[in-house]
Amino acid sequence: MRNTEPHTTAAPRVKCVVWDLDDTLWDGTLLEGDDLSVPEANRRLVRILDEHGILQSVASRNEPGAVAERLRDFGLDAYFLYPQVGWSAKSASLRAVTRELNISPDSVLFVDDSEFERAEVASELPEVRCMTRQELHALVAAGGVLPAQVTDDARRRRSMYLAESRRRSHEVAFDGPGEEFLRSLDMTLRVREATPADLARAAELTQRTHQLNTTGITFDQAELAALTRHPDHRVLVAELDDRFGTYGTIGLAVIGTGRPDAAAADPRADSTPPWTIRLLLMSCRVMGRNVGSTLIAAVARLAAAHGAGTVALFRPTERNRQMLVTYRFAGFTVESRTDDLVVLSLPDGRRPAVPGYVRLVVDDDPAAPRGTTKELTA
Repeated sequence: MRNTEPHTTAAPRVKCVVWDLDDTLWDGTLLEGDDLSVPEANRRLVRILDEHGILQSVASRNEPGAVAERLRDFGLDAYFLYPQVGWSAKSASLRAVTRELNISPDSVLFVDDSEFERAEVASELPEVRCMTRQELHALVAAGGVLPAQVTDDARRRRSMYLAESRRRSHEVAFDGPGEEFLRSLDMTLRVREATPADLARAAELTQRTHQLNTTGITFDQAELAALTRHPDHRVLVAELDDRFGTYGTIGLAVIGTGRPDAAAADPRADSTPPWTIRLLLMSCRVMGRNVGSTLIAAVARLAAAHGAGTVALFRPTERNRQMLVTYRFAGFTVESRTDDLVVLSLPDGRRPAVPGYVRLVVDDDPAAPRGTTKELTA
C-alpha cells in the first residue's frame, strides 16, 4: 500500500540550550531586587541536559558580575559555557554562543519568557528554535530534545569544551613553531580494541566524519558489534588526551585480519595474511593535531606484533585526499589504482614513524583469541 502521508523532515539534533535568566531559569528579576529562586524542575532539567551531552549557555540582559554571583550561589555556574550577559540584543548573544561552541544555529534552543525577545531572535536567526520554559519542559517530556542513547563522550562533552577553551588560550599565547606548540600539549594517543560501550560513538564517527576518512564506509552499531565478534576482523578505537584534558574517542580503524577466500584456498599463500585497513578515520575535533599518522603507525605495529603485514584501502572523495597523503608519508606504496579504489601496502620491514610530539600507547586486548602482545609504546 502506498504511503500517502506528507513527508516531514526531522528537526536537527539539539546541541545547546540557551537560557534567559529572569523569570526563565529563575523566578524573579535580578535588577529589581527580587528574592530569586530556581524551580526544582529547572534545576533537574539543567542536570539532565548536561548528563545527556547537551551544552547550555545564558543570554541575559543584566549586570555580568551580579549574574555570576547568583549563579554561583545557586550552584549552577559550572553548567553554562560562554554566558552572554550584558545589554546587547539577544540575537547577538546567540551568535556569540554558536561561534564560541562552533555549532550551527539550527541546533540551538533559545528559552525566554519574553515574547519580544523570542520574536527578535526568530527574526534575526530563524534557524534557532525559540520557546518558553514551559514549552521546553514539554518538548523534553515528549522526547524531542534528549538523545536516545548517551555515549561516554556525550557525558563529558561540557568538560571537553572547557578543555578546548584552555587549549585555545594556550595556543594564542604560545610563541614558537607549530611543532613546538604540539609538543607543549603533551599528547597521548591510546589505541585499543572497541568494547560494546564504544560502538555508539564509533558508529557516529563513521556517519559524521568525512574529511579525515579513508574510505567513507558507514557502519551502524549492530554492524560494528558483528565485526567485533568476527574472527577475521578487528575494530580499534583511538582516544586522545593532553595536558588540558581529554578529546574523547577521536579515531576508528576497521581492519580485516583474514585471508580473502581465493587466497585462503591457495596452499601456496603465506601462512599469515596481511591486515587490511578497510576504514581509518579521525574526528575533525583533532584537525591540526596531526595524529592521523600515529593511528596508522599503531595499526601497522599491532599487525607486525601478530606477524602480519599491512594493506590499506583508500576511496577518493571530494574531501579526503589528505588521508591518501597521510598514508604515503607513512611509507605506504600504491599497489593498484582504479577510479574509485586505491590499494596501498606497507613494504616489509617498514615501521611508520610516530611524531615526537605524541606518545602512542597500543593495548592489545588480552581477551582476544587471536593472540596478544605486550603494551606497545613509542
